[in-house]
Amino acid sequence: MGSGTRLGRVRGLGSARTGTHHWTMQRVTAIANLALMVWLIVSLVTSDFSTHADLVRWLSKPIAAVPMALLAISVFTHLRLGLTVLIEDYVHGEAAKLASLVALTFYSWGGLIFALFCIAKIAFAGVANVGQ
Repeated sequence: MGSGTRLGRVRGLGSARTGTHHWTMQRVTAIANLALMVWLIVSLVTSDFSTHADLVRWLSKPIAAVPMALLAISVFTHLRLGLTVLIEDYVHGEAAKLASLVALTFYSWGGLIFALFCIAKIAFAGVANVGQ
């Protein structure tokens, strides 16, 4: 038993044994996105948000802020994983591929940090900043 042909082993053309991590993480984040989006939709539909202050009051509670932060992490991680595969498969020039991957990294990290900052600002400031 071996890992491919003898010539393939000599050339190093066998499996790198790291491909399943990316695939698994895409599936895990997809399941997390589904579960957290169901939570968000159910929370928004079953609650009475007649004013902006009601929504801020709801999001300032840890029971809402923590899942919302987890949703942001999961969504931006899933976005980065999926678009990385797309760029690696369909952008053929090495310079364009590198530039696209760098732009994607900045976009995904920037969006995640901005989302977490907004959630934290509402969660920690609460209703005190409504109307300002």
